[in-house]
Amino acid sequence: MTSQQLQIEIREYREGDAPRLAQLFYESVRGLGPRRYSPDQVAAWAPKPPDPVAVHTRATDGRTTLVALDTSGEVVGYGDLESNVHIDHLYCSPDAAGVGVASMLLGQLVERAVGTGMPTLHVEASELARGLFERMGFGLVRRREFALAGVIIHNYAMERALA
Repeated sequence: MTSQQLQIEIREYREGDAPRLAQLFYESVRGLGPRRYSPDQVAAWAPKPPDPVAVHTRATDGRTTLVALDTSGEVVGYGDLESNVHIDHLYCSPDAAGVGVASMLLGQLVERAVGTGMPTLHVEASELARGLFERMGFGLVRRREFALAGVIIHNYAMERALA
């Protein structure tokens, strides 16, 4: 997929999306994570695909989950916005990385957050996503280091004013 071919539909999550979102999360972390994280960090982040039932439960817990599809109807990305104006997930297929899918998803999540009337939007961005969030107006609050499955990993607390 190249930027010239980018024709993406973004829609709300549907129940049948859960298995693909679970697999996409795993493929994204395993395929893109090694660009900025060690093999141990990647393995701790995504040891296996999440349970599709858990993905569905999460996607229907009151958050907004948006799904990006390519022209063939294949899911190539997804993102979610919790009701407290926190972006929790923003992932795209390794084949769709770098062509604007995540930017489109993030743009729509920001629009949804603006509609809530909350003053700021928050995220903990991975090393991979930090640049995208900065380009979309998020500022760095701090670098966060934490243990995940016994492995030290990091991300970045970031925020963006909405008003």
